[in-house]
Amino acid sequence: MKIPYNYVVVEGSIGAGKTTLSTMLARDFNAELVLERFADNPFLEKFYKDPEHYAFPVEMTFLMDRYQQLKSLLTARDLFTDFVIGDYFIDKCLLFSKNNLAKDEFSLFKKVFDTVAGFLPKPDLILYLYTAPDRLLKQIAKRNRAFEKGITAEYLSGIQEKYLTYFRENHQIPILLVDTENVDFVENTSDYQYFKKLIMEQHDAGVHRILF
Repeated sequence: MKIPYNYVVVEGSIGAGKTTLSTMLARDFNAELVLERFADNPFLEKFYKDPEHYAFPVEMTFLMDRYQQLKSLLTARDLFTDFVIGDYFIDKCLLFSKNNLAKDEFSLFKKVFDTVAGFLPKPDLILYLYTAPDRLLKQIAKRNRAFEKGITAEYLSGIQEKYLTYFRENHQIPILLVDTENVDFVENTSDYQYFKKLIMEQHDAGVHRILF
């Protein structure tokens, strides 16, 4: 069955499993995979230790790297004829920066974002993994990245609320919100097959709340 989209993004808060799921889907659909290169950001570890001083450089670095990665993808292929799955969309730069930056810093950041984001493709579908902060913390602890040890439930709640506000205010892209509280798409085949089924269906623009 032909996939009704050219560019699909799996999104979610930190620790939601978006990279794992997008990798699995890209493998099974034989799609090109675009993964966020968070390990290349030299300010990320410093940000978690001292967010007040390193929020702006970490967000600017993420924006420039994501822009360059997606721009390279555009020059290498045609998103309107090839199927791509990614674990982020460019607008997440705006969501995280709004949560992390002071008001004047965010104003400057948004000017830069508005300049570059217009040249990049928007996804045809966003699959958002809605995950409670306590479960996110468990999953973050399980992958045992040293620089993530200081992440709090409050911080994760703030990020997730920014996503939900964005989805409520933007209806141009179909957005599927999946509650992952009782979902294990790695160990449970039926859960994973459900995600595959969602990708294969056509959805109207707007927010669709889908609960397992």
